[in-house]
Amino acid sequence: MTVQFINAKRAAELIEDHTTVAIDGFIGFCLADDILGEIEERFKKEGHPRELSVVNVAGLGGDGKDRGINHFAHKGLMRRFLCSNLSLAPKLYPLIMDNAFPTFMIPQGVLSHMMRAIASRKPGVISQVGMKTFVDPRIDGGRINEAARESGDTIVELIRLHEEDYLFYPAFPLDVAIIKGSTADTKGNISMEKEALHLEQMEMAAAARNSGGIVMVQVDQVVEYGEIHPQKVVVPSTLVDYVITGKPENTGQHFIGDCRPIPSWCGDEKIPLDHIEPLPFDIHKVICRRSILQLHAGDFINLGIGISMGVSEVLNEEGLIEAISSSIESGVTGGVPAPGIATGAAYNPEAILKQPDIFDFYDGGGIDFAALGAAEIDRHGNVNVSKFAGKVTGPGGFINITQGAKTVCFLGTFTAGKSDIRIEDGRLRIIQDGPYIKFKKDVEHITFSGHYSREKGTQTVLYITERAVFQLTEGGLTLIEIAPGIDLEEDILGKMEFRPLISPDLKVMEERLFRPQLLGLKL
Repeated sequence: MTVQFINAKRAAELIEDHTTVAIDGFIGFCLADDILGEIEERFKKEGHPRELSVVNVAGLGGDGKDRGINHFAHKGLMRRFLCSNLSLAPKLYPLIMDNAFPTFMIPQGVLSHMMRAIASRKPGVISQVGMKTFVDPRIDGGRINEAARESGDTIVELIRLHEEDYLFYPAFPLDVAIIKGSTADTKGNISMEKEALHLEQMEMAAAARNSGGIVMVQVDQVVEYGEIHPQKVVVPSTLVDYVITGKPENTGQHFIGDCRPIPSWCGDEKIPLDHIEPLPFDIHKVICRRSILQLHAGDFINLGIGISMGVSEVLNEEGLIEAISSSIESGVTGGVPAPGIATGAAYNPEAILKQPDIFDFYDGGGIDFAALGAAEIDRHGNVNVSKFAGKVTGPGGFINITQGAKTVCFLGTFTAGKSDIRIEDGRLRIIQDGPYIKFKKDVEHITFSGHYSREKGTQTVLYITERAVFQLTEGGLTLIEIAPGIDLEEDILGKMEFRPLISPDLKVMEERLFRPQLLGLKL
C-alpha cells in the first residue's frame, strides 16, 4: 500500500468500532494529540468510533488536563482499557471507578516488550516482573476495577518453567497503531530527531502491520524523499499507512508550559548544568541527600518521579552528576533528568535509546541504584504507589525498576498531608505533623513485594524519610536510623500502624544532612 497523506479528521474517520487501538507516547512526549483530539470530536458528534479496546504503554497525560488519553474519557468510546499508568489522566478516573469499562494494568516494561511479541507473533511475554504484586494472578491479576473482575478476561497467567514460577502475559492483535515522529518524507519514512524520547514506535508499527492492522503517524513536517538520512529513519515507509501533519498547537516535542521545544532534551545543544537551580534546603532535600550515601562511583541509576527526582539535582549541586550514569525508563541515559511532568526527558542526555531496549537491561538486573517514591509502606516491606486515596495511578515502570535493581531506596515523607517540619541547627523539629499515616499494617495495593525481594535475596532495600530510615531484613521492616532531634516513641513509633523491628545498632542520621552546606561527598 502506498502511504497516504491525510489530515487528523480523516484519520479519526478510518478507525472502526470494536477495534483494538494501540497509542504510543510518554506523558506529554511523542504524543499524536491531533489524532486523539479528532477521535474525541468524532465520537462526540457521531457516537463513533465506539467500544474500542485501547492499549497504551506508558502514561498518556499530556498536560495532565485535556490531552492524551483524557480525550477518551467518554462513556461508550472504550470497551476495555489496558495500560501501565494513569497519573495524569484525571478525566478517566470517574469512568474507571464507575466501572464504565474493564481496566487492567501491567508493568510498563512488559507492555513495551509486548509490542515486540505481537510483531514477531510470539505467544506473549514470559517474565518474573510483577511476581507477588497486584499483577500476580494469585492476587489481583492486574484487574483494577470491578468491571475487570466481572469481565472474565485474563491478562496474565502463572506458569512454571525449569522449577521456577513465571508470569505469562498473552499477546493480542492490533487493528490500529497511533504513533508520533518528527519528520516524514514523501515516501513515508519517519525520523525522530526533534523528539526528547525514542519509545517503541517501530515495534508498535510492526505489531499492527503483522496483525493485519493499519499504522497512523503524526509528524511535525514533511520533506522530500531522500532528505532524511537513512541512519535517522526510525520507522520505515513499509510499515506506515497514513501520515498526518499535526497543527502547531497539537504536535511538537512536548505539551509542557508554552510548548516550545527544549533543544538540550533532544541533543541539539548542551546547557551549562550549573544553571540548574539547586533544591531548596528542606526535608525533601534531606531525604535525597541520605539516599546518595548509598551510591558508588560509576553506578547505573534510575530515579522515579516525586521527591526522588531531586536526587539528580543534589548530585549536580555536589558536582557528582558525572560520577554516575543516570537513566530513565523512557530510554534516556545521562544528563540531568527533567522534573515534574517533564519526567522522561533529560538535560544534556548522553543517549536516547528505545524504551523496550532499556527495559531489557533493567529486567536483567542492570540497575545498580534506584530511588523511587512510596505512598504506603507496610510491616512486610511492601510498597504501594499504584492505588491509594481513591485514585488509581498505576505502576508505570515502577515494578520493572524495583524488582531488577541491586539497591532500591524508597523516598518520601514519614507522614502525608499538610505539615510544618523544620530544620533548625542541624536538628529536625516537628511543629505540625502530617495527619495521614503512611506506614500501614498492610498496604492497599502491592506494587513492590517485600516477600519476593527477600526470597530473591539479592537486593538492598531502604525506606528513607526525613526522620527515620528503615531497611528490609529477613524479619521485615527494620528501623536502622533516626534523625537528630526526633523522639523515637512519639515521632516515629506513635505514627505507625505497626511496631517495626528496631536494629540493636540503631544510629542517628548524619548531622551534615541537616546542614545547608554542601556535603562534600565523594563517591
